[in-house]
Amino acid sequence: MKLRTILLLLVLGAIAAFSALNWNQFIAPTTLSLGVTELQAPLGVLMLGVVAFLTAFFLVFVVYVQASALLDSRRHAQELQLNRELADKAEASRFTELRAFLEAELQKLANRDSGSRAATDTAVLARLDRLEKDLLTAVEQSGNSLAACIGELEDRLERNGGALSTRRPGDTWSA
Repeated sequence: MKLRTILLLLVLGAIAAFSALNWNQFIAPTTLSLGVTELQAPLGVLMLGVVAFLTAFFLVFVVYVQASALLDSRRHAQELQLNRELADKAEASRFTELRAFLEAELQKLANRDSGSRAATDTAVLARLDRLEKDLLTAVEQSGNSLAACIGELEDRLERNGGALSTRRPGDTWSA
């Protein structure tokens, strides 16, 4: 128990013990003035009644305060639960929006990558075509050069061939 409750019970117990010990004096009639009139009544019983009324009144007041606090606490707990659910739904929708945003961004990156890859592939193919043409040109030029060299050698051989047929073994070559 709380200290206040124990103290209150001790005070009420002391009043009850005092009243029990002095009951004869409590019930002795006395002349009481009410301002307008006077009446004969036991002052002790009247005062005990006032204390009992005040005790009952404060007990009802404490019960009312506790009940209203309990109801407020319950209402706040319900509001808190509703706010939690609302926050969870908002967070879920934010996650959904974030997911959609990330998917869109990844799609853009994939499109940009495929576009740049297509451009790169086109550039590579164009360069390969140009290199192929250059290689064919170089091979053709080499073939022409080789044909020219072979033709020149044939001419030389034909010119020297007539001289070879007139030469005898042991002659030296002269060009």
